Amino acid sequence: MEISDVIALLGGVAMFLFGMALMGEALKRVAGNRLEVILWRLSNTPLKGVLLGTGVTAVVQSSSATTVMVVGFVNSGMMTVRQAIGIIMGANIGTSVTGWVLCLSMLDGMRHGWISLLSTATLTAIVALVGICLRSFCKSQTKRHVGDILLGFAVLMYGMQAMSAAVEPLRESAKFVNILAAFENPAVGIIVGIAITAVLQSASAAVGILQSLTITGAITYATALPLIMGIGIGASVPVLLSAIGANRDGKRTSLIYLLINVLGTLVCSALFYGVHLAADFAFMPATANTIGIALINSVYRVAMVLVLFPFVNLLEKLARFLVPEKGSEEEENDDGVIAERLEERFIAHPALAVEQSRIAMCDMADRVKENLSRSVILLSNYSDELRAEVNKTENMIDTYEDKLGTYLVQITGREMTDLQNKDVSRFLHTISDFERIGDHAVNLSKAADEIARKKISFTEDAEYELSRIANAVLEIVHISFNSFKNDDVTLAYRVEPLEELIDALCDKAKHNHVERVRSGECTLDHGFVFNDMITDFERIADHCSNIGVAMIELESNMFDTHEYLTNLKHLKTATFNRYFDEYEEKYGF
Repeated sequence: MEISDVIALLGGVAMFLFGMALMGEALKRVAGNRLEVILWRLSNTPLKGVLLGTGVTAVVQSSSATTVMVVGFVNSGMMTVRQAIGIIMGANIGTSVTGWVLCLSMLDGMRHGWISLLSTATLTAIVALVGICLRSFCKSQTKRHVGDILLGFAVLMYGMQAMSAAVEPLRESAKFVNILAAFENPAVGIIVGIAITAVLQSASAAVGILQSLTITGAITYATALPLIMGIGIGASVPVLLSAIGANRDGKRTSLIYLLINVLGTLVCSALFYGVHLAADFAFMPATANTIGIALINSVYRVAMVLVLFPFVNLLEKLARFLVPEKGSEEEENDDGVIAERLEERFIAHPALAVEQSRIAMCDMADRVKENLSRSVILLSNYSDELRAEVNKTENMIDTYEDKLGTYLVQITGREMTDLQNKDVSRFLHTISDFERIGDHAVNLSKAADEIARKKISFTEDAEYELSRIANAVLEIVHISFNSFKNDDVTLAYRVEPLEELIDALCDKAKHNHVERVRSGECTLDHGFVFNDMITDFERIADHCSNIGVAMIELESNMFDTHEYLTNLKHLKTATFNRYFDEYEEKYGF
């Protein structure tokens, strides 16, 4: 084989890999970038997992990519190891679809009349031309992605042609034929298949190269089958590498991929070659073509899943045995808990990354709301233990803000749908408001501590006013947080009327307390603490207003808080007045 042929072969492999990656990514985007979320939410049984794993892998064109995604699911606690097993089995089947796409290269053999127009070169050129037109001249993102699919297919087919052309001279090489003959030994063929795929890190690419070698006429089914078995095992290398830094269940999941392919190879090869020795299958010495390679690849992978599917529980137990528990589970720190929820592996899959961010934001909101409730309790029933809980939770809230902010910025660097962009904008606008409400909850706990240490006792009127404002604040937090968590814009319209009432109540309470200090009913110490608490309540309501406004303004694809609030307070719609009157009757004094 000449140096020029080797260079052409490597160039063909590079084009093939790039085309496959481009086509798979574009297919995923055209599918709405929701495949990952569907995979997570619907794979609650092994059978569903197999079906969904097959479908998703057929689209993304890589069993390794699907399995790495699943490792992320398990690592973040979104999925169990048992659920993951079915998906991984399906991924093994789905990755064989690429082989059938490559069978279009067989069209080159059709040279009769108008059929010659369907040759690989003609078809690829037409597809590439349409693809570049869609990619260059269409404004619609969907059409541009369809163009990427067509371009990816064209590059893939050109790569396949380049590989086939580069290896064609080998049909005359006796040395090459002898080397391939050695692969008919199942052990040798499996090892070589593992090595090739470990280097390429793609089972589809390895099968594609095998299909391109069929042009030499030296590939028999006896040679191809062991190589295909080895290819399945070699594809586990990138999956195992992805588990570096994962937790125990994440490592178990990556190991499952290896176990399925190793055990499947051992069982299927033992059964097949055992029967072959007794029955002597006539097709084994026959020369393979691209369709034959695609067929035995698919049949082998389906047979492997059928053999292992009844033993899902045993596979899980074996993975747990190989990656055992290390004594009692240590309590994870805040960074560890949040890092698992904001799984770095999902940055490449915006649908999942946005969904994980939403879950983390809702968790942060729950912690803020819980801390505020604790602080309000401390005002009337102080305890050092409860205040320690407030401080501990506040540390986690601060960590959430830091980690979420970084994670969301990373997501913005990816291409997203309009809905995903809206969600990320909503999260970025809201995260600081959550954190500031948490800070004011801590301030209230400090005020409660001062009241307890100094044995400050407010008048009955002051206690009543504080109680009414605190309850109103708890309600506005409940409304605004639920509006955010449920993406409920209707609920968001209730926030501003209650915020305006809280402002009015706070002003009235401050005025009343000044009068009590003047009359001697309360001391200056009372006045300072009282005003600090009222200010914190007022600021909390302001941040809830920001959350409500973000919900409303982002729904209408604009964000001008000042303009919205100015218009709202000037117009005072009937709905606004109705909500205001409702809350005034409930909390006024």
